[in-house]
Amino acid sequence: MIRHSILCGASALAVAAACLASPAAAAGANGDTLPDIEVTADRVGAGAAPIKDRQNLPQTAASVTKETIDAQVNVIDSEDAVKYLPSLFVRKRNAGDTQPVLATRTWGVNSSARTLVYADDILLSALIANNNTIGAPRWGLVAPEEIERVDFLYGPYAAAFPGNSIGGVLQFTTRMPDKFEWSAKQTTAWQTFTQYGTSKLLPTTQTSGSIGGRSEAFSWLLSGNFQDSYSQPLTYVTSATAPAGTTGTYAALNRTGGVANVVGAGGLLHTDMVNLKSKFALDITPWLRATYTAALWQNIGRSDVDTYLTATATGRPTFGGLSGFASGRYSIQERHLAQSLSLKTDMKDVFDWDVSVSRYDVLDDIQRNPWTVTTGTGFSTYGKITRLDGTNWTNADAKGIWRPFGPGGAHEVSFGVHADLYRLSNPVYRTATWESGPSGGDGTLYSTSRGTTATNAVFLQDAWKFAPGFKATLGGRLEDWTASNGFTLNTTTNATTGAITGTSGVNQASVSALRFSPKAALEWQATPDWTVSGAFGVANRFPTVTELYQTVTSGTTIISPNPNLKPERALSGEVAIERRLDGGRVRLSLFTEDTFDALVSQSSYVAPNTTTLFTVVGNVDHIRNRGIEIAAEKNNVLIDGLQLSGSVTWVDSRIIADRSWGGATSVVGKHVPYVPDFRSTIAATYRPNDVWAFTLAARYSGRQFATLDNADVISKVYQSFDRFLVADLHAQYKLNAWATLDFGIDNIADYRYMLFHPFPGRTFFASAKIKL
Repeated sequence: MIRHSILCGASALAVAAACLASPAAAAGANGDTLPDIEVTADRVGAGAAPIKDRQNLPQTAASVTKETIDAQVNVIDSEDAVKYLPSLFVRKRNAGDTQPVLATRTWGVNSSARTLVYADDILLSALIANNNTIGAPRWGLVAPEEIERVDFLYGPYAAAFPGNSIGGVLQFTTRMPDKFEWSAKQTTAWQTFTQYGTSKLLPTTQTSGSIGGRSEAFSWLLSGNFQDSYSQPLTYVTSATAPAGTTGTYAALNRTGGVANVVGAGGLLHTDMVNLKSKFALDITPWLRATYTAALWQNIGRSDVDTYLTATATGRPTFGGLSGFASGRYSIQERHLAQSLSLKTDMKDVFDWDVSVSRYDVLDDIQRNPWTVTTGTGFSTYGKITRLDGTNWTNADAKGIWRPFGPGGAHEVSFGVHADLYRLSNPVYRTATWESGPSGGDGTLYSTSRGTTATNAVFLQDAWKFAPGFKATLGGRLEDWTASNGFTLNTTTNATTGAITGTSGVNQASVSALRFSPKAALEWQATPDWTVSGAFGVANRFPTVTELYQTVTSGTTIISPNPNLKPERALSGEVAIERRLDGGRVRLSLFTEDTFDALVSQSSYVAPNTTTLFTVVGNVDHIRNRGIEIAAEKNNVLIDGLQLSGSVTWVDSRIIADRSWGGATSVVGKHVPYVPDFRSTIAATYRPNDVWAFTLAARYSGRQFATLDNADVISKVYQSFDRFLVADLHAQYKLNAWATLDFGIDNIADYRYMLFHPFPGRTFFASAKIKL
């Protein structure tokens, strides 16, 4: 796999070399003036301008527009659009996954609250948690067909964003029609998956459509997305020994070397998802627009299990009495509503402002599980019901821009206020009939978690052009945070019957913090082609409600809250050198990040020969990240129609101090969990004419650990975090101006890897789209 790392990194560097060696680049070096272009991942700029330009932000940015997404990417869900952006990785386990977390340069797949994801005015990030379950962004609220462009801003260098922007900010810009239009698209995918005793062909079908128009000052867009999908096993059932009286056990280890024999698969998930969205805009005046957006997302899922065990006495399949099969069998019903309302000006004058408010409500969220297994392949009738309905969050912002010397003048001062409120409600009920009983069970609680966090903030930032070619951006953000109304209830139970044997409840004390985050950046436009920039930013991230108050027991995972957590404080810096080309760019970034009191979720096995994990969040005194990122993109490389893009990122992520660590071996100098040493992407798109586009792309992720002491040294086993190198193909054929066909393959070589869960094997895609 070291060879794979070298190959993928070398390929990305080859793209940079090809860009610099192109005739256009050479011409620029000889003094010829190149045209000023919008640098994105596309051949030409399209649609709305990048958010970096619209808001005059200081961060390094990467962008991709609808044209490139359509031509390059096998898209099922909206998060697929960022697949090849530098340093980014989305933990997407299957089509329609409800738990895909965005990993960035310095933070991994369980850091959902360290990156912000927006769709226009709606915050998709679920800052109710910092994990890869309920904390995952609500990607399903954006249909792939409505995306106009995607921008990613690296690092916490803009005062307009809260401390959750440590990793960066991802912005979806969705489109509005300027005339009557409608579209329809049908997508089908097939995954072939074979591992241990599971061998399945897993289909996904998706039907999407939209209709919209504009009448003078009023525009509207209605869209719907309907998806039916089947996943590979998301979990495996393990045992330290082969169950007595059975055959079919696969000998295996867990990630730290303990015995964890595989006896079956769980999490074979079948989901039916619906996303309905409406967007209305009214131009009140030529410079003032009001926009209202509402999105309703619904998911009905059923997870099954697949036993590998056969009873020697009967020759029939059996669970062997292992309760782990019960955790892999469940049903879930979810219905969520997101709404936003905004007023924005575009006067292109001395002053502009915008006011927005968004609300996210978990209307229904009910999961039903059996308590245990019975003889053969049966489940107990009694079980538990887990609910999240009543959980919600609200965000409100008022922002202004003052240009005292007019647009493009020496100063552009941005300022604003922010308020948010997050409420968690997470009861778990006992039920006598888990499949069909009342959603409140019999009224008896196994556990409950609830609490509230609120933040009020103000920010001020000035982009100052103090000399020809120079721009300094100085600012700061003051945040006042409070956590209150925390309550946790836990019970002890009889492992066989589920009967409650003890109960304890705790009302948690309120906590608060006031933090200031300064920001500074300097940009030097040395020539029309060369830009040098440097940025520094402090980001204060406050604990989420679930880190403070949520207790979870689900299958092989036990999560304990920590109401005594302190906010984490990150000091981030970046120096970037960028060479702009005719139709492309090459960028080198050196970045650093020191995080103090880092909020780290740490998992350990409750016993050596098991896969049952106990997880708790704690403050790690000091974590340090140092890294290099090289990104390049170029159109018409060597021949007309050949577009190349690539990136390679190296990170040295280390624990510097952790006084709270109680293990026998020091963790000082160990790698920070979930941060791979290398990430790389490369994509080549060839357009021989205006009809066809062919893309070959690859993604690589290097070595990473899941434990503070880096004891998880066994790879290619359930719950390990593996290196991987996967290649993808995509072909697009435009039948005419209104019809398009797409074909593709993800993970061409059917490479098997784990990121705790088994990840998808070879998957084929085909779609047909009509737009009039």
